[in-house]
Amino acid sequence: MSTETLPPAGGAKALLRFSEIGIVGAGLMGAGIAQVAAAAGLQVRLFDTDPAAVARGKDQAAKGLQRLVDKGRLDQDGLESAMGRIVAAADLSEVASAGAVIEAVIESLDIKQKVFSTLSAEADDSTVLASNTSAISISEIAGSSSRPEQIIGMHFFSPVPAMPLCEVIRGYRTSDKTLEAALSLAADLGKQSIVVNRDDSGFVTSRLMTVLMHEAVRLVEQGIASAEDIDKACVLGFGHKIGPLATADLTGVDVAYRAGRAIYEGTGDPGYRSPQLLRRMVAAGYLGRKSGQGFYDYEGAK
Repeated sequence: MSTETLPPAGGAKALLRFSEIGIVGAGLMGAGIAQVAAAAGLQVRLFDTDPAAVARGKDQAAKGLQRLVDKGRLDQDGLESAMGRIVAAADLSEVASAGAVIEAVIESLDIKQKVFSTLSAEADDSTVLASNTSAISISEIAGSSSRPEQIIGMHFFSPVPAMPLCEVIRGYRTSDKTLEAALSLAADLGKQSIVVNRDDSGFVTSRLMTVLMHEAVRLVEQGIASAEDIDKACVLGFGHKIGPLATADLTGVDVAYRAGRAIYEGTGDPGYRSPQLLRRMVAAGYLGRKSGQGFYDYEGAK
């Protein structure tokens, strides 16, 4: 895709404001962030509680970079150099020593609070501590931290190498200095940013997407149209690159469900209550691409 984050042209190094970042969580999002950071010339310390997940994350990054090689947008030396910049971190303290840390773990407030409590105890006073959450309040995430002024949201979009946007979200106590640093980090990673000034549940993009996705699910649930035709309407009628149901399958139906639930619980607005079909799909394990079935069937593509 034309929006893929590429290394600087001609082998020249871009002027980076950050030289090294830590990433907590080596799943789809963490691996994608690691790929764009390494391609941009940053050293990456990648941590996950499951060492096998780090290996899978590095493999995902390598495959992403290989696609750039195949398209003639990166040479083999560039791929090897970028992969050499991604190293496994042994624990959170090793990650916290980087100039910035991006957390990309499961959308659970309790887990995120534990991560940031540890990071804030280990990090330097100038370290940017960012969460990739798509819906959970940054102020709540920072609630158990000793340095809430250093904690900010940096919401990347999937797939990270292809999507140019980063939603930067201030918590109640996030400092101006941290905001400026996060915007600089997003630029170093080749992303354009929007600033969310108040961290109400769902921020900007997840609230908009949840409304569209939930209504698309209800249309399927009520038998009004097929998933294929609903997505086609959004692509051909609204100019979207991908429809809301295909997006849910790509990011994970369970991820979409948890994000919507967090917005509903945070706002109390019944408009964000998940459709029954979405809850049933999650319970049945129809999670999208990663499970082989979601709104579409991916078993034949394996």
